[in-house]
Amino acid sequence: MKRHVHIFAALLLLCSCGGQAQTSKVMARFVPERKDDFVFENNFVAGRIYGKALEGNPTSPGVDIWVKLPGALVANDWYAHAAKEGNYYHRDHGGKDCYKVAVSLGGGASVPFIGDKLCYPATNYRSYDILSEAPDKVEFVLHYPAWEAAEGISVALDKKLTVCADTYFVDVEDTWTFTGADSLAVAAGIKLHGKQNTVIERFAASDRYGIWEKASDQSVEPEDGMLGVAVVMPGADEVVLREDLDHALLLKKVVSGEKVCYSFGSCWSKGDLKTADAWFTTVQAQ
Repeated sequence: MKRHVHIFAALLLLCSCGGQAQTSKVMARFVPERKDDFVFENNFVAGRIYGKALEGNPTSPGVDIWVKLPGALVANDWYAHAAKEGNYYHRDHGGKDCYKVAVSLGGGASVPFIGDKLCYPATNYRSYDILSEAPDKVEFVLHYPAWEAAEGISVALDKKLTVCADTYFVDVEDTWTFTGADSLAVAAGIKLHGKQNTVIERFAASDRYGIWEKASDQSVEPEDGMLGVAVVMPGADEVVLREDLDHALLLKKVVSGEKVCYSFGSCWSKGDLKTADAWFTTVQAQ
């Protein structure tokens, strides 16, 4: 695990454009002070993916959505306050962590889909590389070591995320390498929280799912806002709703070394997109 901490995107980046300071609209970094989280953010959305120190509590590839008001970057501030007040970012400070991931795809991860099952990694991400950083774009890769996804099938994942400014979506390139099979079905999707009045939109285009639901984690304080979540996968082989698995899924068959490219997105009704219709219109335009 690389131990240097990237705080670049939380600060003012001085550039030579007319001699003026430019405020960064994106950030991504390893968070050693909080159980190896890897956090990412732009001026619209934020989220995290779980690292080694959190394995077992949970071991999950799921994307944890943090809702916030559009504008400033907040994640570094939330982590700093949470070091003194553990539940800080579970309370509303112009945004919060009010999304329940557990062992799931959360707000837009992917895993092999074998034998009608979602085959989760045996570990959380174990190492990372930050590929590029700029005021309006950051790219990084999270590495998941090989595990036995099914009997005789060993798989490993390199997950590249590209976070750009001024969008509700994050772009993903998941590179799957595997042995024991000629091809593999990969499912990218959204966790469904059945008790949260979830509205599901499948769209006419067979390459996306969107949902609109109440906050799924209200253990610290009540949440009266709504969350929008979506996944878009151009060229998806199949779009399926699996209520028995509590997921909406987009499936793509790949050979070893092939990339699965898609985007996941989210919004909060206390921000600019206040209704399901507004969110689904945004998803349709993605």
